[in-house]
Amino acid sequence: MGARHKNDSTASAQFRSSARHAVNDDAAGAKPLSSGDKLADRAATLALTARIAELQNVFFAARARKMIIVLQGMDTSGKDGTVKGVFGSVDPLGIRSVAFKAPTTVEREHDFLWRIHSQVPAQGEIVIFNRSHYEDVLITRVHGWIDEDECKRRYAHIRDFERMLAETGTVLLKFFLHISKDEQKRRLEDRIADPTKHWKFDPQDLQERKSWTEYQDAYTRALHATDADHAPWYVIPADSKTHRNLAVASIVAETLEGMKLAFPDAHPEYASLTIT
Repeated sequence: MGARHKNDSTASAQFRSSARHAVNDDAAGAKPLSSGDKLADRAATLALTARIAELQNVFFAARARKMIIVLQGMDTSGKDGTVKGVFGSVDPLGIRSVAFKAPTTVEREHDFLWRIHSQVPAQGEIVIFNRSHYEDVLITRVHGWIDEDECKRRYAHIRDFERMLAETGTVLLKFFLHISKDEQKRRLEDRIADPTKHWKFDPQDLQERKSWTEYQDAYTRALHATDADHAPWYVIPADSKTHRNLAVASIVAETLEGMKLAFPDAHPEYASLTIT
């Protein structure tokens, strides 16, 4: 792990992963940014999302940087909800969401980063990875589809890949949406009980749930192996959907603010143009 933020009052510092962090259910319900009033927290998130939209407009116009936002988490942790709740106000012209599913036959015939690299952002673009290359060191390791040596090689490939992206102008923010096993149970039961949510339910989620402990261990190892100052991991308590969105929006807004974005230089010669 690299050096940490000096100002521990920032959202980035509060949720930044560390070498001592172990993924377990205890922290999933924490709400350090909450005012204690859900309506007030939602209002704060709306204000942040509006600011993100403003900053993204400048980010897109300047065409100087790129950004990848990685959303990882167990089933029902709120990846889709985060996309809607935090980035729903952003101009679609400059943002794109990619949902990585199980690899296709063609994708499996290439290295595991091939399909990821084809989706990285262009200048001025923000791309959200709804799941990502980290699936290839999580589900693959939990189910024994790759061995320990291959897992370590993939960690190294990920570190090199993300360093290359950072060195060529890409800002990386990686969010682990951390829910507890009890909260996942409630959300799965809710999907089963409500016919209008059946489309969200996948029976395979129940099979993956049986490997809960193994997944927590796999996430802990992945966080430790791939956190870096140029590609930081943030562990977001996600039992509360409201606080989850507030935390992610706070970090994204803080990061964009810190970039000191500015519109491109004006063209003085345009002042003499006449539109007829």
